[in-house]
Amino acid sequence: MSGFLPDEPNAEVRVSPNFGPRRDTPSPDMIVLHYTGMGTGAGAEAWLCDPASEVSSHYLVHEDGRVVQMVRESDRAWHAGKSSWFGRTDINSCSVGIEIVNPGHSLGYPGFPKRQINAVIGLCAGITRRHSIPAHRVLAHSDVAPGRKVDPGEKFPWKALFEAGVGHLVPAAPIRRSAVLKAGDAGTDVEALQSMLTLYGYGVEITGGFDPQTEIVVEAFQRHFRPRRVDGLADSSTIRTLQRLLASVTVIAAK
Repeated sequence: MSGFLPDEPNAEVRVSPNFGPRRDTPSPDMIVLHYTGMGTGAGAEAWLCDPASEVSSHYLVHEDGRVVQMVRESDRAWHAGKSSWFGRTDINSCSVGIEIVNPGHSLGYPGFPKRQINAVIGLCAGITRRHSIPAHRVLAHSDVAPGRKVDPGEKFPWKALFEAGVGHLVPAAPIRRSAVLKAGDAGTDVEALQSMLTLYGYGVEITGGFDPQTEIVVEAFQRHFRPRRVDGLADSSTIRTLQRLLASVTVIAAK
């Protein structure tokens, strides 16, 4: 493919060869946000367009707010890797991937510039309108690949997106001294926690035992929805925030 008209107005186009047809779905119903985790935006852009990398994304948002489209929204980009949400494992086929230039945790993990976040908000708003994507399906890479991925991380300003009408969020419950569910615990409280995480979409088996996978998923949840403390311990703040989140989805669905 030598080029295409961008789906997003004013986006630059740089075609990546790393894409294919969507499978079992005519259009995306999810947005997955990533950070690039590389030293420079130029290096990340080149890597996503290099056939040797075998990775790509629909969009890349630079620190100065420039938006580059590399794969058409109608096609399947290779951005999510091994992942799942609501039991579906081919996240690439049902999502639009957005890479946000940021060196990530291993390279200092700076904050995200306001100009960049404003561009992300505008881009997400356009995608959700074009494909009628529900707010609660604007997700982090760490949500769909907990443990394996941590991006875009706890510094990502989900609140700014939500206040602009993008994504799903509730006020996090205050962090107070409380009993916690932790590794090695078992019983109905752990089963209830696992059930609530599954109801929201996370991939965790309901066993009644607080196993390593449950801890990893709790961390992923905290990183997105309770970022002040990401420790994998299900304290009252984590559980109440999860309950609020599920209740708000129910209210939205009922409208």
